[in-house]
Amino acid sequence: MTSAVDAVRPIELVEHAPATRHSLPDAVGRALAASDVVDAAPDPYTPGFWSLRAGSKVGAVAVTSPDGGPPVTVRVTPKVPIARLFFLLGYSLDPSRSWRDEEVEVAEHRDLLPALAHAVERQVDRALRQGLLQGYRATEESALVVRGRIREAEQIRRRFGAMLPVEVAYDEFTTDIAENRILRAGVERLLRLPGVPRDVRRRLLHQRARLADVTAIVRGQPLPDWLPTRLNARYRHALHLARAVLDGLSAEHTPGGLRIDGFLFDMNKLFEDFVTVALRQAFRTTGAGHTARLQDSHHLDEAAAIRMKPDLVLYEPAGETPCAVVDAKYKAEKRGGYPDADLYQMLAYCTALGLREGHLVYAKGNAPHTAHVVRHAGTVIHQHALDLDQEPTGLLTAVEGLARRLVNTPRV
Repeated sequence: MTSAVDAVRPIELVEHAPATRHSLPDAVGRALAASDVVDAAPDPYTPGFWSLRAGSKVGAVAVTSPDGGPPVTVRVTPKVPIARLFFLLGYSLDPSRSWRDEEVEVAEHRDLLPALAHAVERQVDRALRQGLLQGYRATEESALVVRGRIREAEQIRRRFGAMLPVEVAYDEFTTDIAENRILRAGVERLLRLPGVPRDVRRRLLHQRARLADVTAIVRGQPLPDWLPTRLNARYRHALHLARAVLDGLSAEHTPGGLRIDGFLFDMNKLFEDFVTVALRQAFRTTGAGHTARLQDSHHLDEAAAIRMKPDLVLYEPAGETPCAVVDAKYKAEKRGGYPDADLYQMLAYCTALGLREGHLVYAKGNAPHTAHVVRHAGTVIHQHALDLDQEPTGLLTAVEGLARRLVNTPRV
């Protein structure tokens, strides 16, 4: 039986592993259950104990009580190696570059959050080595001298004919631009999270100091938009990782004043993003002009009342005719096979799109490929399994083989 000190020591869980019992204050257990971080249920036989089971979300969260007691930290370790997870993340964010160096850098970390903090700090450091990027920022303000153009309507509305101050608008060349704001927000987010190693935290503090003159993004504010250009090319990888950090679980207050803060990756979305992005890249070399669209919207019924959004639809060259459909599922095949509901969903996609074959892509299985022929319809539903434990080169080769197969998928 787990001892009562579990309420202080970090609770270690493994993604999709069987449930384990832990001693927890009831308020903390209820907060975890309500937050959807893990599956949490009170033990029906032992008061004060909770059954915890991790799903597809990996990372770490801390539950803090307003009475100042020690926080309860829950860590969920992914089944795939940390280095492989970072390859999947990096490739889905930016497939144009190699992420092999990042695999080497994060390999020393066993937990996700320390590895992520290390990777972000290294990328921010590389981005800022040549100094902070500068750019033009549209500014509107009240001034004692005319700069740029006068906002006449605002001048009349606010000043009632007074000459000073003047409402002006101008483009300012500054370091206080969207790219630097996002990097600062990502660094500050990591500094607030539990579990960042001391040496990495020290380096993150140094990066925050370099960005001290950049306006901080207040919690709850939307992130500013940025567009890839030749000038911000050295920032691109750091921006992608910073955005991944900022898209993670944010602090939230639960009933009773408890606070949950941490960072979680949803492996379902990560796998889906990798499969669809990698396939789209592969089609550029094997697709002979085919177009791949991600999350493309279609309708199941003639009245267009039932919408469906397959993960990827492949279209014939120079046309709007679908020729293949793919849905990615982060599920390992069990002894009884993959879930039947996935087959029903893919059959609906094939029927609505007029395709004879559909493709489900899973994260590993007992066999690399299986197929089912639907009675009285002849529709063939393929189930493919990608082995995430293999090296990145082998993983991408498997995706390229699947892409070649999809190009030759027959239509009805």
